[in-house]
Amino acid sequence: MGNFEDIIGQQHIKNHMLAAVRHQNPSHAYLLYGERGSGRKMLAKAFAKALQCEDPTGNKPCGKCLSCMQMITGNHPDVIYVRHEKPNVISVDEVRRQINQDVDIKPYRSAWKIYIVDEAEKMNVQAQNAVLKTLEEPPSYAVILLITTNLDSMLETIKSRCVNMATRPVEDEKLQRFLMEKELLPDYKASVCTAFARGNVGRALELASSQEFEETREEAISLLRSLGAKSAAELAAVAKKKVDKSQDTSGFLELLQFWYRDVLLYKSTGSAKHLIFTEELQYIRKMAAAYSYEGLNQILDTILRTADRLSGNVNAELSMEWLLLTCRDHLM
Repeated sequence: MGNFEDIIGQQHIKNHMLAAVRHQNPSHAYLLYGERGSGRKMLAKAFAKALQCEDPTGNKPCGKCLSCMQMITGNHPDVIYVRHEKPNVISVDEVRRQINQDVDIKPYRSAWKIYIVDEAEKMNVQAQNAVLKTLEEPPSYAVILLITTNLDSMLETIKSRCVNMATRPVEDEKLQRFLMEKELLPDYKASVCTAFARGNVGRALELASSQEFEETREEAISLLRSLGAKSAAELAAVAKKKVDKSQDTSGFLELLQFWYRDVLLYKSTGSAKHLIFTEELQYIRKMAAAYSYEGLNQILDTILRTADRLSGNVNAELSMEWLLLTCRDHLM
């Protein structure tokens, strides 16, 4: 594990890094940015492992040499993970101690000395300026990898001295196949997790193992199956329960959105090919017949407006109740 082939997607970054490994000519500084869970840290570690391998096959680390074993255990003496004591700040003293005062010491046994700074957005201005001093005149063997979710938090002078590489969402088909083949998820669950993850592998894996998400999914589908038989009082009770328990209302709303998107898609095409809730085809088909196009579009619009209301200072219970009544009342 820990190799480039273990990372789903991000081929544009992998190609760049693999070329640097192949020619043994990495840049002195990289800035990897993108969503949390998008593979930034995995890319940095895979790059470090490939650069430090003593007996690579092509661009692939051997996985057997001392360097590879040290990378696997996280104890490579020439790969430094910058730590910080306070959870929300990387201080100038920590940067000076772990990078500036260390970088002049040559590698112990490798060609490169690699510094990995995760959550680089937590560096204050003084800490970033300290990093900048090293970036301006780096030793020939130094490689600094800055990892961040917030590119705007980094000084322009930092960005200008780094190779800037952004992670991208992974294609749905590729992500779903990964969940089914590597994580052994059934196709229906992989489909739902893929839709919710929106191309983020880390989020897809979290959803795949989340009992809370599974319970929310089952609750939503159970409600939608019996929606036509629910009274206004019963729907009001559902709305109250969702709000009173401080449940993940955004996740619940997303489930409704994807469900009605499936209903509209099936009504338009008569095909189950691109449905998310593939295991619920029987109910999707029934609902496609029970709703008009106008009603489905109004429901989808109401879901979006409800999400906006819930993010503002409104009566959450009434907003949720109004949405559920809208979903029921448009049944023909």
